[in-house]
Parts: sequence; C-alpha cells; structure tokens
Amino acid sequence: MLAHALSLALLGAVSAASAPRPDAAAAFALVLADAWEDALRDDPLLATQAGDARYNDRLPRVTPADQDRRAQAARRTLERLGTIDRGALARRDQVTYDILARAQREALGEHEHRAWLVPITNREGFHIDFARLPQDMPLTTVAEYEAYLARLADFPRYVREQTANLRQGIALGITLPRVVLEGFAETLSAHVKAPEETVFFAPFRRLPASFRAEDRARLADAGRREIAESVVPAYRDLLQFMRREYVPAARRTVGASALPDGRRFYEHRVRMFTSLDVTPEDVHGIGREEVARIRREMEAVITRTGFRGDFAAFLRHLRTDPRFYATSADELLKQASWIAKRMDGQLPRLFRSLPRMPYGVAPIPDFIAPKTTGAYYGAPSGDGTRAGTYFLNTYNLTSRPLYVLEALTLHEAVPGHHLQLALQQEMTDLPPLRRFVSSNAFVEGWALYAERLGLEAGFYQDAYSDFGRLTYEIWRACRLVVDTGLHALHWTRQQAIDFMAAHTALSLHEVTTEVDRYIAWPGQALGYKMGELKIRELRRKVEEALGTRFDLRAFHDAVLRNGAVPLDVLEVEVAAYVDEAGRARADGSIISVR
Repeated sequence: MLAHALSLALLGAVSAASAPRPDAAAAFALVLADAWEDALRDDPLLATQAGDARYNDRLPRVTPADQDRRAQAARRTLERLGTIDRGALARRDQVTYDILARAQREALGEHEHRAWLVPITNREGFHIDFARLPQDMPLTTVAEYEAYLARLADFPRYVREQTANLRQGIALGITLPRVVLEGFAETLSAHVKAPEETVFFAPFRRLPASFRAEDRARLADAGRREIAESVVPAYRDLLQFMRREYVPAARRTVGASALPDGRRFYEHRVRMFTSLDVTPEDVHGIGREEVARIRREMEAVITRTGFRGDFAAFLRHLRTDPRFYATSADELLKQASWIAKRMDGQLPRLFRSLPRMPYGVAPIPDFIAPKTTGAYYGAPSGDGTRAGTYFLNTYNLTSRPLYVLEALTLHEAVPGHHLQLALQQEMTDLPPLRRFVSSNAFVEGWALYAERLGLEAGFYQDAYSDFGRLTYEIWRACRLVVDTGLHALHWTRQQAIDFMAAHTALSLHEVTTEVDRYIAWPGQALGYKMGELKIRELRRKVEEALGTRFDLRAFHDAVLRNGAVPLDVLEVEVAAYVDEAGRARADGSIISVR
C-alpha cells in the first residue's frame, strides 16, 4: 500500500519526464546559466568558494541600488521560468527548475523585508567572512596574491556600504537586538593591530619558494601596506560605528515580531529555513512533542548510569564534574580526531557512495571563538585545492563537555556535513547551482540524522555519551520551541535560556550563546530538527514499502544523490527511488541510485 501511494505521488512527474522536449530543455538551460552567472558576479565570495577564479579580486557591492537590481533580476528569472513548460523537462531538470524558482522567491522575500539592512548576527556577517579570506582564497600563484591584495584594498568601500545599510536600518527600526551585541567588539578589535599580527598577513609568511625573490619582497610589502592602510582602518571605523551609533540605537526587543511587519517576516523565514509550508505555531507544537519524547529517553539513560537524583541534579552533575571536560585544547582536538577516524572506518557499512575529498580537524580561530558555538564545518573549495575542515571550539574548555563529543563530531564531520557537502560538490553531473548552493533544512537535517546513525555504527556505548547524543537531539527540539517562542509568541530572552537549561545538558555558557544566536538569526535554527524529522519519516515509509528488500546503503544514496534539496523535493525524489525499487523487483534487475 505504501509503495503504491509513494509511486502515485510521482506518477505525473515520471510520465512527463519520459519525453522531454528539446526546446524546453534548451530554454531552461539558458535561464539556469544566466542565473548562475548573475549569482557569481553579484557574490564574488561565492564564486571563490565554487572554484571560479574570475572574480577573486572583487568583493560584493551591497548598496540599496545593488539590492534593488538583484531583486529585479530575481523577478526576471521567475518571469522567464514562467514561459517554460516545466512538464516538458526531464525529471532532473524539473528538480533544478523547482530549486531555482524557490531561490528566486526566497530572495524576493528577503528583499521585501529588507533583511539586507542587518548583514550581521552575533556570530556571523560580512566582517567575519572577510577575515576568513586568508584560508578560503587560493594563494599559490603571483596572480592569486594580486587578487588577494585587490580584495584587501577594496575592503574600506565594502565596509562603507555595509555601514550605510546598518545606519539605514537604525532609521527604519530594523536592527539587531542590543542584548546580542554584548562582546561584539571583540570580533572587530581582534583585527585592529599591527599588520604582521593580523590574520590577513599570514599568507605573506608562506609565500611559495617558487616565486622570484623580487616578487616575494614586493608582495609582502604590498600586503603590509594594504593591511595597514585599508584593512585595519576599515575595521577601526566599523568598531567605532558599532560602539558610538549602532549598539546605542539597537532595539531593546528580542523577537522578530517587533520589527516592521515582523510577524509576516518571521513566517517567511520559517518557510524559507524549513522549506515546508508550516506556521510558527505548527513548529512550536512539533517542538513541544519532540522535547517530551526525548526527555523520556533521557530519563531512561539516567537510570542506566545508576545516578541517584532527579533530572536537574543529573544536569548539575554533568556540568560540574571535572571528569567530563578536557584539560587542554590538544586533548579535546585529539579526542574529536579519534572519534572522526573511527567513524571513517564504519562509513562503507552505511553508504555506497563516499566523497573523495578528505577533511581535517582544527580549532576555531580566536577572534570568533568566544561568540560562536561548539563547532562548525568549513566546506572544501570548489577547485579542489582545500579540504573540508571540522572546526572545534577550544575556548572556555569548561563549557565543552566530552560526553557530547561523539554526537558533535558525527554531525560536523562524518557522516554529517563533510560527507554530504563534499559528495554534493563532487556531483559534476549536477549544475553548479545545486553543487554549491544548499537547502538549510536538508543540510542541517541530514547532519542531525547523522548523529543518530552512530547508534548503527557502534557509537554511544557509554551511557553518558548516549545521554550526550540525546541532549544534542533535545537541544534541536528545544530550538523549535525557543525560536518560535522568541519570534512569534513574545518570549523573553530569559524564558528561552531557562527552557534550554532545564531540558539539555549543554553548559550554561553554550545555552546563552545559542539563545543569542536564535535571537540574532530568526528561523535558521528550525531547519535542523524539521529536516531530521522529514528524513526519518521518509526512512520509515521506505522501510515499510520495501520490507525485506530495504537496503540502508541504497536509501542513503537515494537521499543524497540530488544534493541538498528542499524537503518537499526530497519527498518526491525518495518516492522515485521506491518506484525504481518496485520496478526492479518486478523484472529482477539491479537498480542504481546514482
């Protein structure tokens, strides 16, 4: 019955795709190529990440006129898509069509609500992205160093444009909440120092020996000069603006609902970050149900440990017992590396297709570590010259518990972000739009699903580590409650902190930084649990539909084979996999999901 239902859901798409029309395919290919070229030209940093070096000497232009121009381009793309018969396209092109159309609609939604007037959060933003250039840019030739120098020289213009946007946001009441700006200055003052002491000079310390001596001297001198005359003054100006103008004028409210047309803005964000047609109240209710379910599992694990005391006492025990914390940054990094390497050896049991690109483990840079989360992942470069990186926060070690390290590592490295994103970049049969632009709910939902896969690969044998897995899962369920509570239901910051602290074993430092993240970035944190729930739901349906023919490795390949797609698209694609499996059963053939 389920197999039949899943097949019916795809029937129209399969029949339409059986005879694609060349004229529709050619028209769509042109629209797609133009949209991608526009994206690269408008965002040179995306071009660099994608391995396209044509714009490596440029930074984005972000004036109001530029924002209006981008919105107009999105409207034109939608108009052009509207002239193409989607049903006449091959199925893979239909998926790309839907992704491109959704991206344009979301961009127009962001523009309508003037989201570009807040180009920063408490942990992200243009000022952070720029400081990552030394590690993100290819720097192996003289020409590449010249491009890097051009970007350093252009930074003051970039800062002036972003500052003007922030200032306009003040005038319109569209700002970050003041409370999340505490400690913000550290992310800027870290770059206001002598040129040789900044992160921007690091590439000039490793100039290739193959360069001529005069080129090495010239480039180092030019780097020192641009940092001293362009980069440092621009960061200093931005720091002064934040201290003197922005922070004093920042709004005292915390929820997006307090912004102009804030309720509608948040509803847009909920749909954008979950890729589902759900309301804030829907998400809040799902979160409440998940928190209650996971809490019951956590209580059972506490019983396994033999601990005597209630749930709150167990959390205090975890937060205060020194045995649960590393005593040095090296110890934390080594333990994470060991976990990652153990999982590497289990991957063939879970997947048929694995990425060729490796990954490394590194500490989060000092200039952002105090204000960011426990870890994050940096994707490989599109040109294949830089591996993926699992960045681990070694700041304030008493807030980095070891009992969550297995779940954290599986999320950020493998089988989570690295496996999925590196594999996606290597799918050269997909258009660049789908290799280098991703759906938040898919990417984060997959990584949370990957944490649970540790159970099937022999991890979480220790009860405390299993509790750490559950505290990470309930943390993501709490996000559904807290994010919607803050931005739609008028919760206070303290309500959010208290809810998180009462239901997770996260340290109080991490609880606070996380709540501030949700305040500063409305909706983004919803993608994790909503995406994971959808993937788990689809797995259950496929298991029931295929019965004894269910193959976990084939299912994972079916989920990953199209890259990071919106969740509604994923549902249709998994239905296609079931349909293929059903037809293979009928004729006895072996199907491939690639």
